[in-house]
Amino acid sequence: MVALYVIAGINHFVNPVPYKEIIPLQLPSPLILVYVSGALEIILGISLIFTGTRRIAAWGIILLLIAVFPANIQMMINYHHQNNPNLWIAILRLPLQILLIYWAYLYTGETKKSPNLNL
Repeated sequence: MVALYVIAGINHFVNPVPYKEIIPLQLPSPLILVYVSGALEIILGISLIFTGTRRIAAWGIILLLIAVFPANIQMMINYHHQNNPNLWIAILRLPLQILLIYWAYLYTGETKKSPNLNL
């Protein structure tokens, strides 16, 4: 999970254009939002490593996944309007967000079978 979020966060800085394109038009400063979400992914991902910050990082990831959900919907809408052959990927991302939220929830310590990663 750490690698997933750190790599995804870095990609926001290396390749920001695809992220910028899926920011809903109603939101201001799309490029800044891309960089902020990327920075949060990196910070929260690294924070998962340590037991002292793992729980709050997992909750932060859950909130971040909820916050970026409209961008995934916008991606699906964009792909539909563009007749993009990768529309199926955009559609698949929506339920994938739910799985990612559940995965992060496992690290909140709220479940009986929380992953044991004591460092």
